[in-house]
Amino acid sequence: MKVSDILRVKGSTLFTVQPEQPLAEAAASMADHDIGSLVVMDHGDLVGMLTFREVIKATVRNSGVFGSLTVRTVMDDHPLTCTPETELDEVRRMMLSRHARYMPVMTNRTLMGVISFYDVAKAVVDGQDFENRMLKAYIRDWPVNEEETGKERQALL
Repeated sequence: MKVSDILRVKGSTLFTVQPEQPLAEAAASMADHDIGSLVVMDHGDLVGMLTFREVIKATVRNSGVFGSLTVRTVMDDHPLTCTPETELDEVRRMMLSRHARYMPVMTNRTLMGVISFYDVAKAVVDGQDFENRMLKAYIRDWPVNEEETGKERQALL
C-alpha cells in the first residue's frame, strides 16, 4: 500500500499557515477545523510544519500565553516529507523514528496533502482486515476431495 491510497480516501482539503502569522491565529484555526497540524507555506514553498506539540511547548515556555509569538518561531522547520509513491511501511518507520504524527506529502515542490499517524494506522488495519476476510473465505471455500481433507479443513476453522 502507498501514500497515494490514503490520499485518495482522505480527500484533498489542506490547511496552511504563513510563517509570520501570529501563533494565536494558527492555534485558533487548528481548533476551529479540529485538526492537529498546519503546513507552513511561504511563497508557495513548504517551509515548516506546525503541530499541536509545537503550540503546547511554546505556550508553556511563554508562561501559558501566546503573546507575540509567530508561527516561524515555534514551527518544525525541517519536517519529514514523503511522496504519493512512498510505501506505508517506509512511512511508518520514518514517523516512528522522528516521533512525527503528521507528514506532508510532496510531489517535487507541490504539496499534495498531509497524512497523520492515525491515517497510516487505519490504512494498515483496514488492509489487514481485508486480507483476513479473504483468507477466511478461501479456507471456507476450500475444495473437499477426501474425508481426510475435510478433517483438516475443520481443524483450520
